[in-house]
Amino acid sequence: MTIYSEQDAKAILDKAIKASKADECTATLSGSNGGNIRYALNSVSTSGHVSDCDLAVEVAFGKRTGTATINSFDDASIEAVVRRAEELAKLAPENPEFMPAIDKQTYKASDTFAQKTADIAPEYRASVAAACIEPCRKDKLTAAGFLEDGQEFSAIANSKGNFGYQKSTSMDFTCTVRTDDGKGSGWVARNLGDVSKFDAKSDIQTAIQKAKGSVDAKALEPGKYTVIMEPAATAGLISFMMFGFDARQADEGRSFLSKKGGGNKLGEKLFDERVSIHADPWHPEAAVLPWDGEGLARERTSIVDKGKVDYLHYSRYWAQKQGKRAVGQPGNLIMAGGDKSTMDLVRGTKKGVLVTRTWYIRLVDPQTVLLTGLTRDGTFYIEDGEIKYPIKNFRFNESPAIMLNNIEEIGKPVRVKGDESSFIMMVPPMKIRDFTFSSLSDAV
Repeated sequence: MTIYSEQDAKAILDKAIKASKADECTATLSGSNGGNIRYALNSVSTSGHVSDCDLAVEVAFGKRTGTATINSFDDASIEAVVRRAEELAKLAPENPEFMPAIDKQTYKASDTFAQKTADIAPEYRASVAAACIEPCRKDKLTAAGFLEDGQEFSAIANSKGNFGYQKSTSMDFTCTVRTDDGKGSGWVARNLGDVSKFDAKSDIQTAIQKAKGSVDAKALEPGKYTVIMEPAATAGLISFMMFGFDARQADEGRSFLSKKGGGNKLGEKLFDERVSIHADPWHPEAAVLPWDGEGLARERTSIVDKGKVDYLHYSRYWAQKQGKRAVGQPGNLIMAGGDKSTMDLVRGTKKGVLVTRTWYIRLVDPQTVLLTGLTRDGTFYIEDGEIKYPIKNFRFNESPAIMLNNIEEIGKPVRVKGDESSFIMMVPPMKIRDFTFSSLSDAV
């Protein structure tokens, strides 16, 4: 069992900080209990439980820093890890961008813990696998998926008196369903903090229907199309775009938010006015820890407001250099939307393409945030408000910055997790015009 109480975690951190002879000391204690189950070819292949806890100690002598980590917490071990961090700091060169330990922060707790998720047992994981495998066997389909759940705690402290502690839970589920002949593929995924909101028997039907519906896909000529992007498909592109919202990258000319001749585009309108994105650690459906990786307190932060760039992330060093205020880096992204479902958007489309998922996304050009990737696991042609037939997958070349200027309609946001980031996101399905498909892909 590695979920320490707040009192016990603080006692360990206090011992580490007290043992340090350095100019300053920061200690982080984190632990988790989690389980998983994996299945393929309609059979469970692996199941396991992982329990872990680590203490990381960072010390500084002037601008020289050292870090050491240990997973034993008796007095002698704590003393040893602190001494090791100090030895490394004395050997290290000075860091010209060194920043001292953060001052004492005020953390407002966020609702990141659900007891039902923490109580998940192997029997529950087995029932989820069975709920996916059994209907697939009956329909002569093949299921492959993964369920991972866990509870964890994070505790931070430093020699300036800062301290924070919070527990959290999470659940990630994904399942791919294939037809026996390999010609059809469907997919479903869920990311939740509270497992009581998850229904495997219902969710697997999405993957089953898409697998059946995507058999004998027709080839459609590459080109520009109106697309209905499901939330998971949109998330993959938007999460990639968010890497460009770094003030230093923008100021140094390495981002799509850089201005020619220097400076950044903070305050400029770059997207459709219906695009509003913010971060909120206390969002009821997407809560995250109220501090970031450095321990800085997070705030509710407007990132894009009615198409206008409203925020760039300043690291502590770059904020000091530029005379700005550093705040905690966002841990989630909440995009505004309407109340329509994906299928509502389909019904309002004369001609277009429905994209279930974007995959294998790579950055082509940071100056324009041009991305390339593939559609997969269910791509369909829409005509007169109906899904007419499956189509072969495409490679796309598209910039989310352009995509978010070509919006025709926005649906209701749902919780997803971007493939290329750790962001928890609330993202809507969207109807986008002139989305660029550059070539065909034979993969299902």
